Amino acid sequence: MKFTDGNWLIREQYNVLGAVQAHDFEQRDGRLTAYAAPRPIVTRSNMLDTMLLTVHFHSPLPGVIGVKLVHHAGVVDRGPAFELSSQTGDHVIIEENENEAVLTSGNLSVHIRKGPEWAVDFYRGGERITGSTQKSMAYIKENNGNAFMREELDVGVGEWVYGLGERFTPFIRNGQVVDLWNKDGGTSSEQSYKNIPFYITNKGYGVFVNHPELVSFEIASEKVKKVQFSVAGESLEYFVIDGPSMKDVLGRYTDLTGKPALPPAWSFGLWLTTSFTTNYDEATVNSFVDGMAERDLPLHVFHFDCFWMREFHWTDFKWDERVFPDPVGMLTRLKEKGLKICVWINPYIAQRSRLFEEGKQHGYLVKKPSGDVWQWDLWQPGMALVDFTNPAACEWYAGYLRELVDMGVDSFKTDFGERIPTDVAYYDGSDPVKMHNYYTYLYNKVVFEVLEEKLGKNEAALFARSATAGGQKFPVHWGGDCYADYESMAESLRGGLSLGISGFGFWSHDIGGFENTAPVHVFKRWLAFGLLSSHSRLHGSKSYRVPWAYDTEAVDVTRFFTKLKCRIMPYLFNTAVQATELGLPSMRAMVLEFPEDPTSEMLDRQYMLGDSILVAPIFNEQGSVTYYLPAGKWTHLLTGEVVEGGSWRKENYDFFSLPLFVRPNSIIALGANDLRPDYDYADGVSLELHNLEDGRAAETKVRDIAGVTEMKVAASRQGDAISVKVEGSGKPFSFAVKGMGNIAAVEGGLEVTNGFVNVAGGSKQVEFTIRLS
Repeated sequence: MKFTDGNWLIREQYNVLGAVQAHDFEQRDGRLTAYAAPRPIVTRSNMLDTMLLTVHFHSPLPGVIGVKLVHHAGVVDRGPAFELSSQTGDHVIIEENENEAVLTSGNLSVHIRKGPEWAVDFYRGGERITGSTQKSMAYIKENNGNAFMREELDVGVGEWVYGLGERFTPFIRNGQVVDLWNKDGGTSSEQSYKNIPFYITNKGYGVFVNHPELVSFEIASEKVKKVQFSVAGESLEYFVIDGPSMKDVLGRYTDLTGKPALPPAWSFGLWLTTSFTTNYDEATVNSFVDGMAERDLPLHVFHFDCFWMREFHWTDFKWDERVFPDPVGMLTRLKEKGLKICVWINPYIAQRSRLFEEGKQHGYLVKKPSGDVWQWDLWQPGMALVDFTNPAACEWYAGYLRELVDMGVDSFKTDFGERIPTDVAYYDGSDPVKMHNYYTYLYNKVVFEVLEEKLGKNEAALFARSATAGGQKFPVHWGGDCYADYESMAESLRGGLSLGISGFGFWSHDIGGFENTAPVHVFKRWLAFGLLSSHSRLHGSKSYRVPWAYDTEAVDVTRFFTKLKCRIMPYLFNTAVQATELGLPSMRAMVLEFPEDPTSEMLDRQYMLGDSILVAPIFNEQGSVTYYLPAGKWTHLLTGEVVEGGSWRKENYDFFSLPLFVRPNSIIALGANDLRPDYDYADGVSLELHNLEDGRAAETKVRDIAGVTEMKVAASRQGDAISVKVEGSGKPFSFAVKGMGNIAAVEGGLEVTNGFVNVAGGSKQVEFTIRLS
């Protein structure tokens, strides 16, 4: 939202009252409060007929400083509010002198200038990282009576802004206007299903605006050296989050808003769906499942989309008996084939649903201010909305979910949650404008908690489309409705990288695109991208997504990359645990892993899968790809080719390969099973040490499918000697060096076969030294 007219003028419909001078300060209970006037206070008469901004500075966690601007404090906060963590203790230090007041938390401090030149500066140690200058903090009144609160934080030379949720526009936010308001706009627009009021910069700090309602951002747009954010009302709160690295920022941000849960290992396998509006019954489903098995295509999850329920009855949680007369028996038969089951749901209740009257009678549906049930005909006739602010409605909705889990359902695709009206009244009195974005949090929380309750911790997995801050606690999320072309494939990747850098650990997308049917070459290129994402789903709108519907080679490509994903699961699942512990995404923008490399700051057509594997999807039929390798020797995971980084490369690949390079100084754990994602990763694991530089060390962990460490692996190199230590499982494994020459000898009584040091099972600790030729 723009308030100014160029650099000097204010738009005629606004009156902007910005902080000009600090009047005085107060300290209480670890909180520093400044009172800022919108004009110089020179005489007593200047204190009359003016407003005063109250600015509270506080710290919920070390390295995180909150700022709350208040104009009129008498406004009732009806909620909802984000669920944030905080801790008490002595991590806050407040100091004052004649020039400034300073609040310090960890290595981050905020300095508020005293005297006639108001300024708020954030420092990391002795380095200023951002700040708010005179008149940047402001109360703004519109001629029609609307009020807004605004802040403007500095953006430095060469500073790039990322995040604000899953956005399909250019990856770097500089120059963009972003209004955070959840909408069902597809992947080809500026709208987003997942609006997160958090951004992060390559300077190593982040900003979280603590408002679930519409937050309007001007990112180096209205004023090119400022990030401006504003909200309607009488107060504005934000947090500055220190790094110093971008990874550290994500760690602290997810400490504040919640770490992602660990999805079950089976969820990382291949998902296949009925697609949306296609015709299907149990025979169709069996033809898909059996067809995958007959073609040696590993399949792990089968998803039933909307029409598992009868048309015009969504959502009623009742199988359409015309096409699924024996749902319990059908699910039992499918599960006997080794499959997990997912079904589509949403929070909308059609008038023909068996739930409508029940919900209406008990007050479980969102109402109009008049007391009538809110309804419309978009999506479903007479559609109503579950009121998740009512605990009884949550339990009512959850009860139907429990029945489905008892039938054999393992997961729910929690679709929609974006089209939430604001002309309504909620059970708990929540502000409907704030509930528009926040509704999805309550919706997904109810569903996720049912799965945890019924199946156990780390066994819950959603396939969710909408989200707000904190939604990362309920994985997995997918990118929404994309077209079946290379442009949508690329925009989907941008969205996934943007969501990951906004605190979400796990992300997926519709392989081959949702709308239309992809040309076969698009489908095959998308397969490689999709099966090298954290989660992988074949899904479409009006056509089936079984690979043989395309051509024979598509079947082969599906088989190749599905089996590859199963083999890299020991590595990928360790990455998943890092997401839950550190708040890092499984699919990482290059700038997260290579913050010192200026080229990495711009890259949005490649990514790191975890910290060690680089993936560059191919976005054309010809197989031509231009990608960037940071400095060091990189090894192609499939071919073993070693190339020197620090430059751009342009190459061609067939459908069975793509740039897939292992970072130098990495240990990659490859499993012994290429048919399933959930198996004993430590049993027979192959450990590959890639391009370990002289004087460097590398380490990794191999977990079990509960996320518990089974093996710790460490290696260090001095000259031509590599010392290896493996602790943990006592199961057989093999160890190889890649990109460093051949093994000349092994000290430790172990044998070398085909370039691998083979270790029999039994010992809980193994140490040996490899001599390179």
